[in-house]
Amino acid sequence: MVVFRAEEQNQLQLVEREEMDDEDDLFEAIDKLINQGINAGDVKKLQDAGIYTCNGLMMFTKKNLTGIKGLSEAKVDKICEAAEKIVNYGYITGSDALLKRKSVIHITTGSQALDELLGGGVETSAITEAFGEFRSGKTQLAHTLCVSTQVPLSFCSLIRRLIIWISDLEMTICALSFAKYAFLLPLQLPTNMHGGNGKVAYIDTEGTFRPDRIVPIAERFGMDPGAVLDNIIYARAYTYEHQYNLLLGLAAKMSEEPFRLLIVDSVIALFRVDFTGRGELAERQQKLAQMLSRLIKISEEFNVAVYMTNQVIADPGGGVFISDPKKPAGGHVLAHAATIRLMFRKGKGEQRVCKVFDAPNLPEAEAISLTLIPLVWLYLLILVLINHVSMKK
Repeated sequence: MVVFRAEEQNQLQLVEREEMDDEDDLFEAIDKLINQGINAGDVKKLQDAGIYTCNGLMMFTKKNLTGIKGLSEAKVDKICEAAEKIVNYGYITGSDALLKRKSVIHITTGSQALDELLGGGVETSAITEAFGEFRSGKTQLAHTLCVSTQVPLSFCSLIRRLIIWISDLEMTICALSFAKYAFLLPLQLPTNMHGGNGKVAYIDTEGTFRPDRIVPIAERFGMDPGAVLDNIIYARAYTYEHQYNLLLGLAAKMSEEPFRLLIVDSVIALFRVDFTGRGELAERQQKLAQMLSRLIKISEEFNVAVYMTNQVIADPGGGVFISDPKKPAGGHVLAHAATIRLMFRKGKGEQRVCKVFDAPNLPEAEAISLTLIPLVWLYLLILVLINHVSMKK
């Protein structure tokens, strides 16, 4: 493994400090209301209700705020007026909106083809939904994102550079999965960084999270598995109410520590269990809409990427010309909440195909993950040796 030179380490540390400074500007702490004349006791009541930022406060209706014990309508009006002086939730120009978009970060998926499909990776301040059959790669991508989210942005550029070198060989492959082959990289993160560019919150509703799977992925990214696992907070949800309460408790953690990713695997599973039959369908969709609204607010309030998996159901109206037609579960409520919808399906053998099903700024396209052929292994090893020698010089 090649160790970063002293000047390279200083540059990486400078980038990390700048990223931390930018993180402080993303949201305004709820404590700032005290400077606007709001009683500290009322601020504490807001925190107890899961509101830790002024940005998050503006995302609640006055009806919800008056439901907090100890807050009258007069107090709520005063609190909202004070929050409006701290954060601007009114009109802005298109130029300002474009400038705001520059804070969006694209988290690499570990696959060049999939990154290109997503315009650079899974983006923050948005909800990315992946739906498909069992064993189509949805949870595997979630495990990979748990690691790639923690890779410093400067290190991601080095990974992409190596991917471009491999692409220039014009081999007959569509993608290279770095979650599987990144151990070939002659690069190692500085030990004082621990790859902690951003932490991950993982809500598991199906019991499919495997920390032992994180270990080899972290090692292949050249990262300390222990540090990677320490930067993941995990919770197993058993009911839809438990799932929603876990989301409410995230605000406290995200206001104190730099999180970049929230995974919900799967978003619909518990709703399909806790609500059965057509008689409960309307109530189920209402509760699902409330939870999805909370996910949207979390993603925009803390600039985190939300990656949620979804199940599929049979589509009786799919047509006779479509073999085994399926559609994502959750109906229109879930469809409108997701920013980017990805359809995963099985290909031939171990192939996995991902298709952009819906996105506001991405064309409809597909990416295929293939297994490396032996000849490519040889070229990879040659590239590694060349890079190893050049960096030593």
